[in-house]
Amino acid sequence: MGRRQGRLREGAQGRAAPRARTRRRVRSRLKPDSKPPRRSVLRQWLHAPGSLSRRLAALGDRFAVQTLRQGPARLHRREIEQLGHHARGRVWVREVLLRVDGLPMIWARSVAPRPSLAGPWRALLGLGSRPLADLLFKDPRVTRSPLRVEHLSHGSPLRERMLRQWFKANGHKPPHNMVWARSSIFHKHGAPLRVMEVFSPKLAGWKPPIGKQIAKDSTRH
Repeated sequence: MGRRQGRLREGAQGRAAPRARTRRRVRSRLKPDSKPPRRSVLRQWLHAPGSLSRRLAALGDRFAVQTLRQGPARLHRREIEQLGHHARGRVWVREVLLRVDGLPMIWARSVAPRPSLAGPWRALLGLGSRPLADLLFKDPRVTRSPLRVEHLSHGSPLRERMLRQWFKANGHKPPHNMVWARSSIFHKHGAPLRVMEVFSPKLAGWKPPIGKQIAKDSTRH
C-alpha cells in the first residue's frame, strides 16, 4: 500500500502530469509555468517590446479585446505630465480589457488629442474590438517612446477607475497587488497617442512568449 501511494505522489510530477495537461488542453492552452520566479517574470512582461497583444494571444487559444469605454474624458495627472501641451485641449479615451481564454490579464487605457481623430489617428474610431496593435505595429510611420514602468498607488484616481471597470466587467475585484503598469507614447505625423497597460499579477505565471512562439500566432491580431 505504501509503495502504491508513493507512486501516486510521484505521478503528480511524473507520469500522471501529461494526462492532466492533455485534459486541460482540450479547454485551453493557458497553463502557468512550473514555479516561475514571479517578480522577475512580471518584470519581463513590463519591459517586453513590440506588440503585447501578440504575446498574450500566444499564451492560449482565444485572445479577445473587450471595450469598456471610449469617448471624451478628463486626463489624470500622469497623462497630463507625459502629453504636455497636447493635453490642454479635449482628449479621446479608449479603455479595454485584454483577455486570454476568457481570463482578464490587462486593463489598458489609450489617450489621444481629439483633433488627431480627424487626422493621423482617425482609425481609432473604427477600431471596435480589434487590438490597438493593428494600428501601431503595422504602420512604419508610427514611432514609439521608451517604455515607462509605473506603480499605481492604492487610492489613486486612475487605479480606482480601473477597479470599478474591472468589477463591472468581471463581477469581482482585480488582485489586490495589481499595481504595476507601463506606458509609452506613440507618434504619427507628430500626433501623440499615450497607451498605458496595467498588468494582472497572474501573468507572472507565464513567461512572455518570444520569437517563433509569437510568430505562429501573428495572423490572429
